[in-house]
Amino acid sequence: MADDLRIDPWSSQQSTDYARIRDEFGLGTMEGLEIPNPSMLHRRGIVFAQRDLEVVLDAARRKDPFGVLTGLMPSGRMHLGHSMVIEQVKWFQSQGADVTIAVADLEAHATRGMSLEKCRENALKEYVWNYAALGLDPERTSIYFQSSRPIVQRLGFTLGKRTNLSEMESIYGFRGDTNLAHVQAPMVQAGDILHPQLDQYGGLRPIVVPVGVDQDPHIRLTRDLAARTNWFNVKPRKAGGLSIGLSVQDENSAKLGVGERGRIDRDVRGTIFDSIHSALEPLGFADVLSNPKHGLIELPGATLRDRGPVRMALLALERNLGGMGMLPPSSTYHRFAIGMTGDKMSSSRPETTIFLDDDISVMEKKVKRAFSGGQPTVEEHRRLGGDCDKDVAFQYLLTFFETDDAALEEIRRAYTSGEMLAGEIKKICIDRATEWLGDIAEKRSAFEDRIDDFLAPDAL
Repeated sequence: MADDLRIDPWSSQQSTDYARIRDEFGLGTMEGLEIPNPSMLHRRGIVFAQRDLEVVLDAARRKDPFGVLTGLMPSGRMHLGHSMVIEQVKWFQSQGADVTIAVADLEAHATRGMSLEKCRENALKEYVWNYAALGLDPERTSIYFQSSRPIVQRLGFTLGKRTNLSEMESIYGFRGDTNLAHVQAPMVQAGDILHPQLDQYGGLRPIVVPVGVDQDPHIRLTRDLAARTNWFNVKPRKAGGLSIGLSVQDENSAKLGVGERGRIDRDVRGTIFDSIHSALEPLGFADVLSNPKHGLIELPGATLRDRGPVRMALLALERNLGGMGMLPPSSTYHRFAIGMTGDKMSSSRPETTIFLDDDISVMEKKVKRAFSGGQPTVEEHRRLGGDCDKDVAFQYLLTFFETDDAALEEIRRAYTSGEMLAGEIKKICIDRATEWLGDIAEKRSAFEDRIDDFLAPDAL
């Protein structure tokens, strides 16, 4: 059962049984999706699951607006694990996405005791500068601070009435001794994720959030909260096509034609259905079957790919009628990057990772000491070969440093056959990492005086 497998955004210990996580938490696979110009992380299965990604991919194909959102905790140094997210953000940006990045300075202040001034200093120096070096386009990137954008907290507060402590306990494992700031943090994150859809921050459009699988509780909560605000539910029909049902709530019952004691006001209901027909008309469906009494419209000729445009049309209508009109966010999930010691990377444990500003000599020492998938002796290694799944040097080539798929496959073959020794694969990793870190350092220097180009107006 899912209760036996908890994924926790704050735990240092996480399950890496990705197939089980995907199945038990209802994540979609990447198989069958048409990924244009897939990145290295896509090609190699590092990005392994998704929620509603097709909505975003469809928007990209149609050249419709869509956005990507990520966040940073400004409490430590940026390491390789953090760069995985930016590589994905950069890929979405290359497909046409605008980029919003939240600096969680309020959360860092509340949960880690950092001053807001220190949060800002650390965010700019350790993260934004490296984001620039990793290749984000400043023209389509907007970085803000939670403390400077009150709408995020107000939106989180508004959404708070859609959930309760029991649900938060179920999702996050909160208990009676949990700090209230800790309880509040997910609601602020929900505000972070949803607010780019507000008119003043880009308007209604699909938003995708690339995360490690440990962050899925935030995505599940935010998707559920957004869906609960929606006035129109769009679902597949058993007989094919799509169905649209009214979601009657205290806030919208009168506008949806529900009067006292649940009686249907036929005139109001008829007006609503006329508005739905008008909203759907540009989509060109031949058959639109209406049942105003039961609050149901059916589109027999629609396909699953039509679901995105139908939802967007109805969300726009909802906003015109006074509702929030929030599209639940899409998401992608990547595998954890293995730490140098064979367990999880951590900024608080420098020996477990390579930081983006590490000196080459420091990086080299870390790689030489890294956990190896080789055998205890040369003779055994020649006979049995190395284990690429456990070998840190190979995993870093796979995830970060070796962009040539054919070259990587040759390294895999040579190492698993015993032809290549552990010291040799570490030497290759050091060489590739030296090039990678050198390139990052060179590009950082080019952006030294241009960090403000990435900041939103309310972050300057």
